[in-house]
Amino acid sequence: MSRSLNKVMLIGNLGADPEVRSTNNGSRVANLSLATSRQWTGQGGEKQEKTEWHRVICWNNKGAQLADLAEKYMKKGDRIYVEGRLEYRTWEDREKQTRYVTEIIAREVILLSSRGGGGGEGTGEFARAKAAAKVAPEGKAESLDALPEALDEEDDDLPF
Repeated sequence: MSRSLNKVMLIGNLGADPEVRSTNNGSRVANLSLATSRQWTGQGGEKQEKTEWHRVICWNNKGAQLADLAEKYMKKGDRIYVEGRLEYRTWEDREKQTRYVTEIIAREVILLSSRGGGGGEGTGEFARAKAAAKVAPEGKAESLDALPEALDEEDDDLPF
């Protein structure tokens, strides 16, 4: 059997507050609109920029409460790191038109913005979000109860 890899890593800014809802079976899910931009200098020397918009889905499952994390800590404009997998879906709308969507199903989300609104990398919120979002190998998320220790620890395994 051949192996494959489906992994996405993004750092960008939220274009809107997270949309959090509960499904029919009681699961909670958050939809995020994430913008990433790239800049370059054109042949004429003019600065150019292109922004891509990504749909990120955060589920509460297997001990990782990513939807709750998004609802509690994230807001429009926040800078976040997302790691997950790419997924394509199709469905038929009410007018019988086939619709397509590309989504990133989040496995880990790290809040990079400070709560002061300055857009810098705030250590306290960074550690809080990472502690809440990181999924342990046995499928259990680290608890926010351990937050004081997490805030004091040096983070040597940054993804970037």
